[in-house]
Amino acid sequence: MELILAVVIALVVAVAVTSGLVISGRKKKQLPPAEPPSTTPTITAPPAEPHVGDEAETPREEPRRTVEEVTLPAPETAEAPAAEAPEIEVPEPTAGRLVRLRARLARSQNSLGKGLLTLLSREHLDEDTWEEIEETLLTADVGVAPTQELVERLRERVKVLGTRTPDELRGLLREELVALLGAEVDRSVRTESPEDVPGVVMVVGVNGTGKTTTTGKLARVLVADGKSVVLGAADTFRAAAADQLQTWGDRVGARTVRGPEGGDPASIAYDAVKEGIAEKADVVLIDTAGRLHTKTGLMDELGKVKRVVEKHGPLDEILLVLDATTGQNGLIQARVFAEVVDITGIVLTKLDGTAKGGIVIAVQRELGVPVKLIGLGEGPDDLAPFEPGAFVDALIGD
Repeated sequence: MELILAVVIALVVAVAVTSGLVISGRKKKQLPPAEPPSTTPTITAPPAEPHVGDEAETPREEPRRTVEEVTLPAPETAEAPAAEAPEIEVPEPTAGRLVRLRARLARSQNSLGKGLLTLLSREHLDEDTWEEIEETLLTADVGVAPTQELVERLRERVKVLGTRTPDELRGLLREELVALLGAEVDRSVRTESPEDVPGVVMVVGVNGTGKTTTTGKLARVLVADGKSVVLGAADTFRAAAADQLQTWGDRVGARTVRGPEGGDPASIAYDAVKEGIAEKADVVLIDTAGRLHTKTGLMDELGKVKRVVEKHGPLDEILLVLDATTGQNGLIQARVFAEVVDITGIVLTKLDGTAKGGIVIAVQRELGVPVKLIGLGEGPDDLAPFEPGAFVDALIGD
């Protein structure tokens, strides 16, 4: 047992000695000497960026030019095209214009002309029939006094006539209606001043009656008659009224004098007449406001405009624009305006089928001034001088 233990110890000692000799031999081997560190650093250039469509590569040699050698493109000097002037329109002649618009006017004949002819053609004209005739006239806005006058004259004429053929009745009714309208009344728009200044026409009326449009259409009527026109945009309350009037003027080559929105209407009217005198125009048309945003009453302002304009000379015409579709309500407006300014003529607008033709008779009788112009549509040349004969013919038909 002791022998075996001695052998094991001897083997362990031998292994330990052998390992020590190997490690000692490795330490004795010398490593190769290291190179001395370089004092100059090596700089590596960054890779060149590739051109569009090229793979990454070494930069190519390209010719280079200085700033002086580079030719810059010449700047564009083309001028912006000048704004084209609006094309000047040639309005339709006013002579016979109402006859040409007769078809539109005839749309309102059912409530007056045809109704009367139907009643008068009955075999027996008793009291009930005459009451129906009166009712037809009143419904057509003829008015009470003119209706009574017309019925009395018709009763006398029918009684004397005896026979009542359709042609005889139509002729009878035409004569009486024309007489009631006043065929001999002067209905021309006065645009000739007795002094050496342009004729001045002031257009008044409530907003919504077509006042500004009527002023523009009236300019076309005057231009068609060979007159030069200056427009005064004195309706400074309604938004875009001046723009609207200027558009009408540009169409026929008429200049528009305007001011700031909310400005003094009298001042603009004064300037318009002044410009008309300077340009030696034939007519100055002044569009006025139908209502105001200040505490000053509308009628007071219109009176002021009239007085200021008359510093240049007399007003030759004051036209009241009425909406024919308002019927008897339009007569109330007419009375108020007539109290402030001396109305010399009436323009009835929207008399194109929705209105009842009798309003022409009623408004003339109410104010004692003639209807001079009527509007029969929305077209630029649908304003026509009023002709009683043509008007009645459209009402009762051929």
